[in-house]
Amino acid sequence: MHLDLATLSNRGPRLRLALLALTMLAFAGNSLLCRLALQSGGLDPADFTLLRLASGALILSLLVRLREGGQRRLTGSLAGALWLLAYAGGFSFAYLSLGAASGALLLFGAVQGTMLLAGLARGEILGWRQWLGVCLAIAGLVVLLMPGLQAPPLPSALLMLGAGVAWGGYSLRGRHARDPLAATAGNFLLATPLALLLCLLLRQGPLPAGAGLIYALLSGALASGLGYALWYALLPRLPATQAATVQLSVPPLAALGAVLLLGEPLGGRLLLSALAILGGIALVIRAPARHADTQSTSRP
Repeated sequence: MHLDLATLSNRGPRLRLALLALTMLAFAGNSLLCRLALQSGGLDPADFTLLRLASGALILSLLVRLREGGQRRLTGSLAGALWLLAYAGGFSFAYLSLGAASGALLLFGAVQGTMLLAGLARGEILGWRQWLGVCLAIAGLVVLLMPGLQAPPLPSALLMLGAGVAWGGYSLRGRHARDPLAATAGNFLLATPLALLLCLLLRQGPLPAGAGLIYALLSGALASGLGYALWYALLPRLPATQAATVQLSVPPLAALGAVLLLGEPLGGRLLLSALAILGGIALVIRAPARHADTQSTSRP
């Protein structure tokens, strides 16, 4: 059997748009499924992390084998697996106290902030609109975390910010991978025994069962495994700014799902901070930064 998602994503703009929408829904779905799993009882964050990584590894490995008729091997590395585990673990433990909407917003902001800092460290130069965007996003983050009735718990917020930094580090490490899907599948596979060790060290209750187990498996197999596979198939066919901009839809989708499915309130503070953070990020990514070396060599 031969399955190539990249070929599927190249069959016309309408199908590509539909697959892109499905991918963003999958990314937003991870936040909702994690909250549902933890709320259902019988499942702790370590359980969720293990089940998500293990089921994601299974689906991604299967997709790699089907794509090339079993000819491609999984790649990945221990460093990549550790970055992945730090992201998945921080994500799960943060959602013990965070709402799905605020968690997705914190995660997304931290990922984009990490990528921005890495670019600055490489010598990229931001224009005044981009610096305005950075200041706006930081202001939105400050508004979200300021003490008050609607502020998320600070320890959980810091955990989610750390998860975002870890995912940003993972993305930076793998951005030049020859085969991102095979590398991600290998990293999921390598991270699974590490998550099992974490689970054994932290376990206090019974083995996971019931609805929480199903939500965790859905998060790993569909929202993570299939979602990442679709993203890597679509990414080469998207301009860089479009790829970055379309991810702005993930926090609003998570917020909408949290209101409809979880009954979470959508307060004014969250709306204001979301507008500031997402608007600031949009200003940054809509105008690509210049590199210091490129600027100096372009002068007469």
